[in-house]
Amino acid sequence: MRPATSLFLRAGLLCALGGFTSVGATTKPNVLFIMADDFRPDLASYGSPALTPNLTRLARRGVQFDRAYCQQAVCNPSRSSMLTGRRPDTLRIWNNGTHFRELNPDATTLPLWFKEHGYHTRCVGKIFHNWHTKEKGDARSWSAPEFLHYATHGEDDARVTGPLPPNVASPSPRQYTSVPLYECRDVPDEAYYDGRVAAEAVRVLDEVKDRPFFLAVGFWKPHAPFNAPKKYWDLYDRAKLPPLNPARPSGAPDIAFHDGRELRGIPPNQVTFTPEQVAEIRHGYFANISYLDAQLGRVLDALDRSGAADRTIITFVGDHGYHLGEHTQWGKTSNFELDARVPFFIATPGSKHAGRRTGALAELVDLFPTLVDLCALPKPPGLEGHSLVPVLNDPSKPVKPAAFTQHPRPAYFDREPEKVPRAMGVSVRTARVRYTEWRDWKSGETIARELYEEKDEPAETVNVVDEPRLAAARREAEALLRSQFPKASHP
Repeated sequence: MRPATSLFLRAGLLCALGGFTSVGATTKPNVLFIMADDFRPDLASYGSPALTPNLTRLARRGVQFDRAYCQQAVCNPSRSSMLTGRRPDTLRIWNNGTHFRELNPDATTLPLWFKEHGYHTRCVGKIFHNWHTKEKGDARSWSAPEFLHYATHGEDDARVTGPLPPNVASPSPRQYTSVPLYECRDVPDEAYYDGRVAAEAVRVLDEVKDRPFFLAVGFWKPHAPFNAPKKYWDLYDRAKLPPLNPARPSGAPDIAFHDGRELRGIPPNQVTFTPEQVAEIRHGYFANISYLDAQLGRVLDALDRSGAADRTIITFVGDHGYHLGEHTQWGKTSNFELDARVPFFIATPGSKHAGRRTGALAELVDLFPTLVDLCALPKPPGLEGHSLVPVLNDPSKPVKPAAFTQHPRPAYFDREPEKVPRAMGVSVRTARVRYTEWRDWKSGETIARELYEEKDEPAETVNVVDEPRLAAARREAEALLRSQFPKASHP
């Protein structure tokens, strides 16, 4: 493409979004790419009682996608898919233990593509899966060393000088993967990792503000342990949080569920939470959300101070959703709506649709092509998502008929003797239903099915797969599902 033509297309695209450049301008738009961990759409702008003023502030400056979905509800597959623009089956990544480059050494990542096209790319916090050693990062994607916490989530202990104030909320010191999972200490925000992520992001923004940048900021929260500083616990009266319905959907197959080992511990040494512990954990999740929101606010404030806000695109997503006792489930790793659906925002400077919500279906795999379009970069080969720019131009306009999520069984199959799943659940979300097929890994044959109506989500109380009145919707969903996931055996 001739340079003049490329410039004209860039100007036309950005003017259509409300305009933060003009014909003849050469300044590239920046990207501030923000991600949260284990964050289902429990935030105020989605109708939740969670106190999230900074996420509301972001919603007012961008477009909120009300029906956005991850491709697999666990960190590594979801993030690898999102950051390469390829689905888990293409990458052959369905677990947390396989680095995406082990099987895809030449994969182009979103930050790498921007780096190769003149951007200064930086990583602050958890963007790719939280590999616990520096040797397993992805240095080639970034223009400078990543700012990471090379440890597990359970090692995010309060770090302050001098003695710690007494443990306020929990009866014993916080542990991880066994009760009580939570702690409430009267400590500064930067005692925990996300506070330090926000501080570093503020510093890096000041460093890169005068050049085209792609800055990725990855927060750990609201991922367990539920250990936000005390002032965030104090925002909530747990008796007023939404009531819990722990019932499984009637008619749902056993294979749809998992043992919740992320929070309950690994069998046979699992715990059953008491009602008091359930209330404490749910309270802690909301405290973590508000703690995350405050750190996001620090980053947004820094961007506004930097002078670069009027040429910076902001995205915010969760890597997947989460269960807090619903469906008897704790944590993620299912195909239910609570695990598959994520908060998703795209804010472009000067957008004429700022503050709008859209019901258009979207997937995390769509972020790569969308950001490439917004910044008028060429598209790398192999992207499997769709650009959402048409939705940003008209929030009433859908770009795809379905969103797809999948998850293996066992959820963490690394412990299987053959190191492969016994089954894979593949799921499609249409405008009307969620339809899921559970398939034998070796034969590809369907061994169980689920169907939930949109009006019953996210509660998903009844599997209506055999309901005659939904036969047409089921057939439509089946066809979409099988076009994306053809029935086949796995080697």
